[in-house]
Amino acid sequence: MHKITLIPGDGIGPEISEAMKKVVEATGVSIQWDIQFAGEEVYLKEGNPLPQRVIDSIKANKVAIKGPITTPVGTGFRSVNVTLRQTLDLYACVRPCRSFRGAKTRYENVDLVIIRENTEDLYAGVEFKKSEPETLELIKFIEEKTGKKLREDSGITIKPISVFGTERIVRFAFEYARRHGRRKVTAVHKANIMKYTDGLFLEVARQVANEYSDIEFEDKIVDNMCMQLVQKPELYDVLVLPNLYGDIVSDLAAGLIGGLGLAPGANIGDKYAVFEPTHGSAPKYKGLNKVNPFAIILSAAMMLKHIGEVKAADKIEKAVEEVIKEGKYLTYDMKYENDSIPPVGTKEVAEAVVDKIKSL
Repeated sequence: MHKITLIPGDGIGPEISEAMKKVVEATGVSIQWDIQFAGEEVYLKEGNPLPQRVIDSIKANKVAIKGPITTPVGTGFRSVNVTLRQTLDLYACVRPCRSFRGAKTRYENVDLVIIRENTEDLYAGVEFKKSEPETLELIKFIEEKTGKKLREDSGITIKPISVFGTERIVRFAFEYARRHGRRKVTAVHKANIMKYTDGLFLEVARQVANEYSDIEFEDKIVDNMCMQLVQKPELYDVLVLPNLYGDIVSDLAAGLIGGLGLAPGANIGDKYAVFEPTHGSAPKYKGLNKVNPFAIILSAAMMLKHIGEVKAADKIEKAVEEVIKEGKYLTYDMKYENDSIPPVGTKEVAEAVVDKIKSL
């Protein structure tokens, strides 16, 4: 019996979480779900989008899976996702992006893994609000120390990148590559411009790479990397990136395989792991039985592998592949305009995957 924290999330989160549960349970793996609520609705009721009881549950169970949680843009509470990663030191975000035959996409044979540093960079949360006394003091300090004059109506975000944080994420990427039989790790950066942050990331990445002579290593500037992925994604394998670039590039990679609806994810640290789909909470589709549950289902497969239930995970992945390839039970976002088979809902997709699992 595995005890796993389940955070249903906001918007479409509860629907796709329920679909995921049915699929996991169809594999026969014995799981006790410790259901914990977090996000926008909890914030409105309790004034805190991430109550301590949720953190305590994850610490007790070591493993969690969550639906998407709404993050207000510009105002309101800080991202629950970011808070979870920082509080639990989930320093590695792992986002596989691979092609599925039958998916709606312009590309074939894409097989990438994006490994993103989760705790540093511009997402560290070190921000200074426009016109506040401490912000004006910082602007004055910067001018005194560097001679660079910033406008007094500026908001400021600090970008920390450390040797420690870089070494462990790059080492994680190489260990992942070695464990999964991957051939190459590419470090992505902007070291030509930000020499003391991205430059440090690249320097440390090169040092770590020297310890893994069995795996090819290269580096790419982030803007060039984006172009390369659009032109020839087949040349790349495992990408390791600082936080912000990893967030952006993982969405780009998801676009190569048919969208965020096919993009699972995991946030992993030395003690805890939280699995989640890459996409958002899509509140306008809440309760409509419309959205694609494949991303959270595939996230559950990653979770099962993490807890040692590899055969069950393989069954889920195989079932998803077959459902997508057949094309009979797909949501609206996976349909071509000239498709004669009408789209189905979230529940129907989950039922189709369950039926496939039972037939394997």
